[in-house]
Amino acid sequence: MPETEEEGWYVAKTYRQERKIKELLTRMGVKHFVPFHETVKEIGGKRKKVEVPFISGLIFVHGRKKECISLINDYGYPMRYVRDFSSRSLLRVPDKQMEDFIYLVEHHENEIEVLPHDLRRGDRVRVVAGSFAGIEGELVRIAGHRRVVVRIDNLFTVATVYIPGSYLEKIDG
Repeated sequence: MPETEEEGWYVAKTYRQERKIKELLTRMGVKHFVPFHETVKEIGGKRKKVEVPFISGLIFVHGRKKECISLINDYGYPMRYVRDFSSRSLLRVPDKQMEDFIYLVEHHENEIEVLPHDLRRGDRVRVVAGSFAGIEGELVRIAGHRRVVVRIDNLFTVATVYIPGSYLEKIDG
């Protein structure tokens, strides 16, 4: 299958347009992921609950490369796709990584933190017990605690809270 026909998750950047783009993609029926979360901010001297992007400026669009590019070229969406540093092609997130990322953000938002993408790599592991069972990632130590990270290459890393070693199994790859 030619590269333009490959379906997958493509990563786009925007500046303060996440909500608008999410609404446009929803109306068009385009599969996407733009995570938001509630936080308390002080607005005009009053504390209010507001919904803000979980990762500011990032949008994940699922589809064929050509269709994703047409969102910008044909429909004028205010975003640009992120390119892979080494190949210079559009950055495409593997399905398993995206599934794990979506699961962590949607079900464990208060138990994860987003870290820079250049975190030192460790062993590949799978969580076999507990609320993160099934998640695959890398074993790292952050602030002296064992954690599993799911990397979205060249963008960021999501880290779990502490996970006991007995909940982990090493995997090849």
